Amino acid sequence: MFIETETTPNPATLKFLPGEIVMASGTREFTSPEAAAASPLAEALFALGDVTGVLYGRDFIAVTIAPGSEWAPLKPQVLALLLDHFVAQAPLFTSAGADFVVPGEADDDVDYGDDPADADIVEQIKDLIETRVRPAVANDGGDITYRGFREGVVYLKMQGACSGCPSSTATLKNGIEQLLKHYVPEVNEVRAA
Repeated sequence: MFIETETTPNPATLKFLPGEIVMASGTREFTSPEAAAASPLAEALFALGDVTGVLYGRDFIAVTIAPGSEWAPLKPQVLALLLDHFVAQAPLFTSAGADFVVPGEADDDVDYGDDPADADIVEQIKDLIETRVRPAVANDGGDITYRGFREGVVYLKMQGACSGCPSSTATLKNGIEQLLKHYVPEVNEVRAA
């Protein structure tokens, strides 16, 4: 088995491509060792010490390291863990962890207040994010999820390589905000949730 590695716009994050499906649908992000307990692979990655984030995507795993850490000594260790996991065909989640909700990350933790009167607008926004934005962000080892629309403001959560990326503000303002404003005139602004 060969696992490809790609850089991302975030220098702290590398994208690892095992050449097979990681998650059939959706994404799953771990931002702490406690949250990683839901996944033996994420738990092993955090145990390396310098790992601060793991994101499972459809066909990739994005791993983020702490500021001041170097990829040179860590990359072979990450590759070894990934190789062992995929060769053994180990489960991605513990049975108890498959439905595990990360504290502070549940969709209902913060109410961004979708107004039922905006249902058509919200549907347009969600469709654009799903078809135009998420695939592009996934190419960079990240994910972005819709969190709400209120008074012309779209709230989005950035994950994986996009979270903490030096260019994430530019991505939100110059890329996503312009796209949404173009197709959905009711959108005035995009903010990180």
